Amino acid sequence: MKNTALITGAAGGIGREFANVHAQTGGDIVAVDLNAEGLKTLKQELEDKYDVEVYTIVKNLAQASSTQEIYDEVKSHDIEIDYLINNAGFGGVGKFHEREWSQDLAMIQVNIIALTALTRHFLPDFVERNAGKILNVSSTVSLVPGPLQAVYFATKAFVTSFSNALSGELDKSNVTVTALLPGATQTGFGAHSGMAKTAIYKKPANAADVAIDGYNAMMKGELEIISGIPFSQRLELSFAPLIPKKKLIRKIRKEQEIKD
Repeated sequence: MKNTALITGAAGGIGREFANVHAQTGGDIVAVDLNAEGLKTLKQELEDKYDVEVYTIVKNLAQASSTQEIYDEVKSHDIEIDYLINNAGFGGVGKFHEREWSQDLAMIQVNIIALTALTRHFLPDFVERNAGKILNVSSTVSLVPGPLQAVYFATKAFVTSFSNALSGELDKSNVTVTALLPGATQTGFGAHSGMAKTAIYKKPANAADVAIDGYNAMMKGELEIISGIPFSQRLELSFAPLIPKKKLIRKIRKEQEIKD
């Protein structure tokens, strides 16, 4: 395999669009997802349309052993990963003390631990070669606290902070780490998490556009990029640190309330 990107959550949504963008450049793909049928379809479509190879790994990132198994499988097939795109993640709406703990624990496992572990597995290889790029999919919600989505917002805050910090550690190398901060995006994520019924999902962005923004930012080695939100929301985010915290939290909670 050549010019290879490992993409988690590759069977749908933004992850699938990342796979399309990378395949268009002629790059090969290691596609990771729990959805075996979705991976099979992706492999067939991309290999038929482009002169690329797609290697699929069916894995549940909510399982603690999954990341080591992914790394071991890649190494056993002598596949050299050039780009690591940590895209997999999910959310959920509701009061923290009322939500099923198993759901939030799985969210932490996928959004934080799996992302961090995969980065830890592959980053030493990148540093040794002094080449490689990492794209971590965070969210604009990482910049503010999120009542009614307390764990989700917090996991994305970790992703942004972690990515920025790694970028600082690697600034004298040719290895880069980029954080993608999309707003609400047209994927199955909104419906699955319940967020599609909140005010924040009123005008979701196109998944392909978000993927292109993130991919291009990764290729340029940018620190981070905000994508898929209108100017008014960008303005709100820029002023968020200046708003009294309690007032900001009340505003965000209202935006997260489910609308019937």
